[in-house]
Amino acid sequence: MVPGRYSKMKAQAVYDVELISSTESIKHEFWPLDPIDPGQAKFPCCLVWTPLPVVSWLAPFIGHVGICREDGVTLDFAGSNFVNVNDFAFGSVARYHQLDREKCCFPTCLAAHKCKQGYQHSQYGTAITWDDGLQSSIRYFEHKSYNLFTCNCHSFIANCLNRLCYDGSMSWNMINVAALILFKGHWVDAMSIVRSFLPFVVVVCLGIAMVGWPFLIGLLSLSLLLVGWFVLGTYCIKSLLEC
Repeated sequence: MVPGRYSKMKAQAVYDVELISSTESIKHEFWPLDPIDPGQAKFPCCLVWTPLPVVSWLAPFIGHVGICREDGVTLDFAGSNFVNVNDFAFGSVARYHQLDREKCCFPTCLAAHKCKQGYQHSQYGTAITWDDGLQSSIRYFEHKSYNLFTCNCHSFIANCLNRLCYDGSMSWNMINVAALILFKGHWVDAMSIVRSFLPFVVVVCLGIAMVGWPFLIGLLSLSLLLVGWFVLGTYCIKSLLEC
């Protein structure tokens, strides 16, 4: 081989490696997010929650959830074959929890997975950006029928987080999505707390005044039945619930 030609090939190889490294670093740089602005209903990369009419009056830990794009626009599965965009169903956001994009897996190829289940993640449907993962879930749920007990807004969020492989997990479901917003969510303001719990307090007081303490026992039984249904469907009969 001609020495000059060898040097040229070697230089080309070094350039290619540097270019790949540079490209990879660019692809994994995230655009800075705008600050959370409840007044403008902008919650970049957040899970958001609001109470449901009637349902939350009886069980205040149950509500409607959505997820937000990088620009803060809210997305929520609010009906059969329909995902709301920038129009959060059932009222303004009461609670939110901002997620960390650094905890997502955005592979450019199978070898670029940083999660432990690369092949499974590829089969499920990977995303190269936050918004790309959310858009894939939107397309999937635009062909799904809404059902409060088997395929609801929590199912949509779980699907999004699984596509993002958030926190290195592809086991997101209705239960751990609800727990995430319940235990890590921040209230928007004091009025959000009031509108989330005041109807429940009023219902309890009226129920006790009209029926007595058996009303409280019945309300507790209803809550336990609801929790039992979702736990059973999620962990015991996995094909029962959508996620």
